Amino acid sequence: MNAETSIMLATFDQYRGLLFSIAYRMLGSVADAEDILQEAFIRWQQSQQEEIRSPRAFLVTIVSRLCVNHLQSARVQREQYVGQWLPEPIVTGSEGDPLGIIRIDESLSMAFLVLLERLTPVERAVFLLREVFEYEYSEIASVLGQTEANCRQILRRARQHVGAMRPRFRTPPQKRDALMESFLAAINTGAMDGLMILLTEDVVLHSDGGGKGVAVPNLVRGIDKVARGILGSLDRLVPKNLVWTLTGINGQPGLINYLDGVPHSVLTIDIKGDRIQAIYVITNPEKLSRLPELSQRNDSTF
Repeated sequence: MNAETSIMLATFDQYRGLLFSIAYRMLGSVADAEDILQEAFIRWQQSQQEEIRSPRAFLVTIVSRLCVNHLQSARVQREQYVGQWLPEPIVTGSEGDPLGIIRIDESLSMAFLVLLERLTPVERAVFLLREVFEYEYSEIASVLGQTEANCRQILRRARQHVGAMRPRFRTPPQKRDALMESFLAAINTGAMDGLMILLTEDVVLHSDGGGKGVAVPNLVRGIDKVARGILGSLDRLVPKNLVWTLTGINGQPGLINYLDGVPHSVLTIDIKGDRIQAIYVITNPEKLSRLPELSQRNDSTF
């Protein structure tokens, strides 16, 4: 490896966390985000370095545009997806930040990423760059090849589609973890009343099996239906010899269920105040293939 190649690699690695952070939030897929970064690195290697004023701006532009193009081409696949589509889960527990996500916050949560599905690819890019990564309109315009006026209009439409971002104040981690433990205790004992008091009136159960894993094909809404759906599926559909491991999933309380040491499903919750307002269950094996096996974990297991 010559000196120039070594410098290019070091520069790319310097911004890898930012680039992955953008790509994953844009695409909701670890595999696709990694593919985007690989393509971005190839283009970075092929670039004329002396013509690049800002490597950071250059790389963010490449990744953002590749993501927009990918989403535009993948729209038909998303529309033909069997059942509900949920993002690929990322472990954000005790292992730290293995994938280099530089910002573990609400914008990484399942709830937020699902909300972004309402946006067009360009709206999604503008919204994320402005609202999450705090880019100036002039920077966003340069990244996406738009005018500043267009970017402002696009952001306005995006906000109308998803509503205002939630308040920055969030439930303290200790309360979130305690709520998750109460939720699991109610499930383990099959206590319907104990489970229902933990849920908001408008609670929603999301389940993604991709036609391959055990999942409920439609959204389940309301305390009674969600509680019965969860307890009923445990009795009828879930293997009895699962091992549950508590961990962080996309920055929120969650768990990985293991069958014979291999990830079988993931569950995470979204909290409003002191109750659960959404539950996300992912059983599509393709979305679980990059999660650590049980032998690699050191979280709370039961």
